[in-house]
Amino acid sequence: MKKVLVTGSLGYIGSVLVPYLSERNFECIGYDTGFFKDCYLYPPAEQKTVLKDARDFHRDDLKGGVAVVHLAAMSNDPLMSLPAETFYDPVRRYSLDIASMCKALGVKFIFASSCSVYGKAGEGMLTENSEANPQTPYSLNKLQIENSLREISDSNFSPIILRFATAFGLSPRMRFDIVINMLAGMAFTTGKIILNSDGKAWRPFIHVKDMCQAIRHAIDYENTLGSPLILNAGDDRDNHRIIDVAETVKNEVPGCEIVFMQNIKESSPPEDLELVRDRKVQDGADTRTYKVSFEKIKKALKGFRCDWPAQKGIQEMIDGFKNIKLTEEQFNSINFYRLQRMEHLLKNGYLTEELFWTKKQALRKEK
Repeated sequence: MKKVLVTGSLGYIGSVLVPYLSERNFECIGYDTGFFKDCYLYPPAEQKTVLKDARDFHRDDLKGGVAVVHLAAMSNDPLMSLPAETFYDPVRRYSLDIASMCKALGVKFIFASSCSVYGKAGEGMLTENSEANPQTPYSLNKLQIENSLREISDSNFSPIILRFATAFGLSPRMRFDIVINMLAGMAFTTGKIILNSDGKAWRPFIHVKDMCQAIRHAIDYENTLGSPLILNAGDDRDNHRIIDVAETVKNEVPGCEIVFMQNIKESSPPEDLELVRDRKVQDGADTRTYKVSFEKIKKALKGFRCDWPAQKGIQEMIDGFKNIKLTEEQFNSINFYRLQRMEHLLKNGYLTEELFWTKKQALRKEK
């Protein structure tokens, strides 16, 4: 039985990945600092988890492991008035530190990067050789980590970098701050889809279960390049305009309507507009637009394919919401919005500005 370590195991992806790997005969151990430990939409599967900040990861943690799947990261915008460097530089450092430990001990390193590194492009399909053009500190951070991995690679250490398309799909530790999940949750609970932008931007999408499948294949793949193997992870069929995704969601929720945030009168905004407002969209325009080719991953990771196209995944999500009787109050809970949850922890003294837990968190009693 292969022992696999997953950092960020109590997040949106990790909460699906660890049970997925465990069910497929991997000994899977999760590592997580616990920012979202109690933020679940429905009961998560039991998993072996070490509550530890990624900055405290030690060589001893790798004992007996064959691979590290590195999900731990900060996602979304920088917090409040904190500079982006304060938010993201530690992520770059601990990612490189963990990778260096893996190199020293002969452990495979799989890094969860993002297609968002492409940022802004024309109408053509982007490949792994296309120029990166990150538009946000988050995507720049992903690219910087990729470059750091390239610098420490050699004939004995060749990481695998999975540039995932935009994630979607059900997870116990749900995220409603990513586009398809947000649109589906909003439509189901309010009968209305509010679009931050004009919806003309292109995005590639991948279901969280297909992300797990890509990671499983990467664990079994032997990279002998002497440099990182970079793979876009997704499916060509799931490059969609945001407006078209909204229409797909609308068709799954009878009576649902689509409205544009820029047309909503600021004098009477919806009560929870701030939760669904994308701070990176200005004046109804989203500069982040790109279409991505996923031919390389199908050739490199034999047997990998995406089984959950957007429409199928949206149907599954709506059915899941029906089963758990998702309410508008649940949809609006900050527990399912990464930025707002982190800001809550900071404002209430549970985290330092360096994003370490304070002593106060040990006594907290949150609902």
